[in-house]
Amino acid sequence: MKLAHIADPHLGIRQYHRQTPSGINQREADIAQAFRNAIDGVIAARPDAVVVAGDLFHSVRPTNYAIVFAFRQFQRLREALPKVPVVLIAGNHDTPRTVETGSILRLFEELAVDVATDEPRRLMYPELDLSIFAVPREAVLSADPPALVPERTQKHQVLLAHFEVEGEYPLGHVGTDYGGTVINRRELHLEAWGYVALGHYHTQHQVARNAWYAGSLDFIGPNIWGEAADEVDHGSHGKGWLLVDLETKRVERHRVPAARSVLDLEPIHAGGETAEEVDRLIAERIRSIHGGISDQIVRLRVFDIPRYVARELDHAAVRGFKADALHFQLDFRRPESHRNVGVGGGVRRQTLPELVSAYLEGRPLPAELDRAEFVRLGRELMDTVERDLAGG
Repeated sequence: MKLAHIADPHLGIRQYHRQTPSGINQREADIAQAFRNAIDGVIAARPDAVVVAGDLFHSVRPTNYAIVFAFRQFQRLREALPKVPVVLIAGNHDTPRTVETGSILRLFEELAVDVATDEPRRLMYPELDLSIFAVPREAVLSADPPALVPERTQKHQVLLAHFEVEGEYPLGHVGTDYGGTVINRRELHLEAWGYVALGHYHTQHQVARNAWYAGSLDFIGPNIWGEAADEVDHGSHGKGWLLVDLETKRVERHRVPAARSVLDLEPIHAGGETAEEVDRLIAERIRSIHGGISDQIVRLRVFDIPRYVARELDHAAVRGFKADALHFQLDFRRPESHRNVGVGGGVRRQTLPELVSAYLEGRPLPAELDRAEFVRLGRELMDTVERDLAGG
């Protein structure tokens, strides 16, 4: 009894500015190809059931291209596996904020896909002796969230859900940073389920013997560099989907090849260096990349670089790197400012981004706005301003 577990495709995401010859955002095309490859793999594996654990789309109003593309992929899946149950739940990205908006996910019911958008659904498949409790993100946020327990009427009991399990995110990150919901492990009743198929955490990750995050199919998080580092911390298994044997609990990782590399180069510490020396170090870091940076996603951090040094750099060379890569982020970090307060009292002066973050964290907001997301966007904008002021 095999179950295919896919999560977080994020179709329709747009990043950076390059387009394909047909006029599609290049990263949107990359993510679409990753989903196509995953569907190819699932069809080849011929599982008994397929689940998609949320965030099929990156937004509640995806592009026409993303909608048509997703429909064709589910159509391929349905034609290849006509009798296999396919279950899709809504994540935080494809959940409308108002009931009146409606969910695009219901479109896939036309292909006999079982969809849960706001209310939990307990789906029974007697011919497989299988029950799937499909719990979309909105259900766990409701005033009366469902008890995450099986009914124990079928042999194979599967929980399909989209949230963060408390303590499973990397240190310094929480699910609410990404619009998610945090669930205590005890609320999962892990011992009662045959398998728990989770979405929302973009790194493929085992929570318990019978519980996994499948991870996203490509790098699509708000902090792509942190996501890449988290992949390394988890063993660099790569992006992909899972094939689960519900009898033996054996889980096979099926890797989806990345369209391009995400490279975080060794940082440069520019304190006391001239602009010419920093130029040399930047070029040295670029030359160290096997195969070059062409069409790749690259970040290079330069620490302790004063503004006057940043302005004197060879910006024509930097523009060349940016033109070569799909995305080249030269991330300047200015030296920290300090001041003395009172007699003998050395305390660090808050940076402007820190002051802005503190203000945003205390500012009154309408109830429908997610504060963590609001503060995160403010930090991103301030980081951009800081880099621009430094000439980056």
